[in-house]
Amino acid sequence: MPTPAPGQPLVDLEVKDVRVIFKPIWEDLEEDVGYENLRFPKEIILLGGAPGAGKGTHTRFIMAARGLTCPPIVISDLLTTPAAEKIKAQGAMVGDKEVIGLLLRKLLEPEFRDGVVLDGFPRTQVQVECLKLLVDNINQLHNEYANTPLAIHFRRPTIHAMVLFVSEDTSIARQLNRGREITEHNRKVTETGVGKLIEQRTTDMSEETVRRRYRVFKEQTWDALTSLKQLYHYHFVNAEGPIHEVEENILKELQYQSSLELDPRTFERLRTLPLADEITLHARQELVRRLDGYELDHTELLKRVVGLIKTKFIPIIQRHALSGRAHVNSEDPIFEDPMAIAMLIDLFSERGFHAVVDKHIREVPDRVDLETGLIHSRTKVIYRIQIHFKGSKIRRG
Repeated sequence: MPTPAPGQPLVDLEVKDVRVIFKPIWEDLEEDVGYENLRFPKEIILLGGAPGAGKGTHTRFIMAARGLTCPPIVISDLLTTPAAEKIKAQGAMVGDKEVIGLLLRKLLEPEFRDGVVLDGFPRTQVQVECLKLLVDNINQLHNEYANTPLAIHFRRPTIHAMVLFVSEDTSIARQLNRGREITEHNRKVTETGVGKLIEQRTTDMSEETVRRRYRVFKEQTWDALTSLKQLYHYHFVNAEGPIHEVEENILKELQYQSSLELDPRTFERLRTLPLADEITLHARQELVRRLDGYELDHTELLKRVVGLIKTKFIPIIQRHALSGRAHVNSEDPIFEDPMAIAMLIDLFSERGFHAVVDKHIREVPDRVDLETGLIHSRTKVIYRIQIHFKGSKIRRG
């Protein structure tokens, strides 16, 4: 089956047809870089959406949420040939074969090893099917190198599909507004010589063109993006609202899920460790239970610890009320009982403080044997307690 013309949608696509596109690209890549160097990102975030949905605006936020420091791969920036530029200027799309070939080579660059955001991919069903073949090949590489010294370079990939959606009216308004703002900005830069010119998208200059861009998105890209729902971690984000609201939606969607993202062997190794949420869920109830237990079963010790806090610690804390941090050293023998340390920490927690206790053991010279000249030492135990709390705000004016 011949490769479809640029921008032409494919219907009833078969895998064998896609292999005609993908197979020679992969073979050329393998020949050029070598099989052991087919090292692709661990995490791939597929960022798609309607024109004007804010992909460029939210890319940096998405990268920060996932801890990515490399630049995003913007598919439109990869397509810089004269023919590709002419097609884009008309509001249509570049051919799938060219997109896939450029993208796969770009993904092999070392800076993308840990993860990458793909802005504007996939846009057609052909690209979706090529993506599936790519992921299959990466998984095959992972299996082949799993028990070799190169295993760390061939990790099982995590794929996120994030779709930012806006209505046609919002899309058209945002595209035209972007065009007007850039035009005005460039006019001022040209007149004053101050600032830097911003590249003007020809597609933002007329209502007819922006409507065509949205129509292409709905007719060709929308189905491709929604098909990802059955394949990978899928995140649909309503991008109609203000920036901070959309970013909150994105952050909620990208919350870390270890069971989905870690290698199964790694997850099995770690899953016996409790999650922080599991520990904190009933922390207050557990604290109350312990404090009541101290009163019932260790009354005298609790009384002594409360008295020590009142006389020794509170005066020091009061002197550091502005900073919200106090350090107290104690050699009180009461702390030789580990229960007393536990009580101290719990009592401070109940009162809204956070206490940390470190035990320091030192050998201190005690006496000298006059006959032998030997120095005898004694063990000195110092308990260093750090108390943190919300400090007072100073009013100035």
